Amino acid sequence: MKSVTRVIILGAAGRDFHNFNVCFRDDRRYRVVAFTATQIPDITGRRYPSVLAGDLYPDGIPIHPEDALAELIRTHEVDLCVFAYSDAPYAHVMHLSAIAQAEGADFQLLGPRSTMLPCSRPVIAVVATRTGAGKSQTCRRIVELLGHRGLRVVTVRHPMPYGDLATQRVQRFASLDDLDRQHCTIEEREEYEPHIDRGTVVYAGVDYAAIRDAAELDPDGCDVIVWDGGNNDFPFFRADLTITVADPHRAGDELSYHPGEVNLRMADVVLVNKLDSAPESGLQRLLANLARANPGATVLRAASRVRADDPEVVRGKQVLVIEDGPSLTHGGMHWGAGTLAARACGATGIVDPRGCAVGSIAKTFADWPDLGAALPAMGYGPAQLRDLEATIAACTCDAVVIGTPVDLRRLIRIGQPATRVRYELEEIGSPDLAAVLDDFLVRHGLSRPAASGRA
Repeated sequence: MKSVTRVIILGAAGRDFHNFNVCFRDDRRYRVVAFTATQIPDITGRRYPSVLAGDLYPDGIPIHPEDALAELIRTHEVDLCVFAYSDAPYAHVMHLSAIAQAEGADFQLLGPRSTMLPCSRPVIAVVATRTGAGKSQTCRRIVELLGHRGLRVVTVRHPMPYGDLATQRVQRFASLDDLDRQHCTIEEREEYEPHIDRGTVVYAGVDYAAIRDAAELDPDGCDVIVWDGGNNDFPFFRADLTITVADPHRAGDELSYHPGEVNLRMADVVLVNKLDSAPESGLQRLLANLARANPGATVLRAASRVRADDPEVVRGKQVLVIEDGPSLTHGGMHWGAGTLAARACGATGIVDPRGCAVGSIAKTFADWPDLGAALPAMGYGPAQLRDLEATIAACTCDAVVIGTPVDLRRLIRIGQPATRVRYELEEIGSPDLAAVLDDFLVRHGLSRPAASGRA
């Protein structure tokens, strides 16, 4: 028997680092010989730095592409492979399990009990069954409601550490200048900027024990932590209230994607979103699956209302639609808020950007051949931003519809007339989030009346 278990952690620059930090970093029974990476470009070829990896790893830990898994297991005589990323169909998870086991390694999924960190402040976690279900707008609504009740809220975001990992150990964002100073990608800006615009402090980074400690002692105060989940991962913090957002446009995925089904089953509240655009058949299938998987959950209903800042830019035009990148790629959506707004505003057609794509954007279309006619807003670094700008410039269109949560015109030049699309949660019927939160606040001794005239 080996005295040390040799481990590879399969990840995508997020959950993998967290699982290492809380389960392996200081445990001499294990030696993590490598991370693998997928989903996110330009992650492989780096190292998880020694300053984060700890004393057992003076040289850090290399990050390799996932398609090298079998060779890595053989080369390093690996005993255990740990799957540690989200928004993965069950067939994909088991495919990787088969590769690992065929090479003689065990295959493991670490669950919430092993990986959630306890907090001294009450935690409301917002998670989802799939990427693009509407977590961000749900988080914004929750933060708004808590603010109306006079509570100091800190949002902690699921990790997106795509730059220098050591400097991203603990990140605090309180202004747009913080986004520029910390060289945030489009994906990061899409998640952080809407919170910052509303005056909410956001924490993110790599070491979530240190992030928790900083958030709880935030200089502006912290009564409640709102965990803003990423993809369809479950939280890194132990939640006192778990709200899972479900998407009837992708009904069935809530029982066939990891770890979306985990989120569905452990939810206290399931918010069924996008009822303004989802087919009735999808809604009924989702509700039936929910009734079987988690019959005790409180069910809320909501619409995701979209509006264009300037509909006249779109009306009667051939338009290029730019959508949130991850929702289209590993989220599996063919369209999003931008497409809905283009149709509602009377666009005569949507231009297909695939023939105009250059560089890394062309590679994105090649890597995700099922993408539709929307342009994914990929911008994980300066080179990719340049490719996105060049792709937009090469498209022959009358106007551009920006369906991303951040205004891309702050980051790149768009020569064509353009309008931004915004979308917010609109709750339908009763119960609603206000009722759920008021009950939560009473249970935690934080009950305060909403400000006069406010929800």
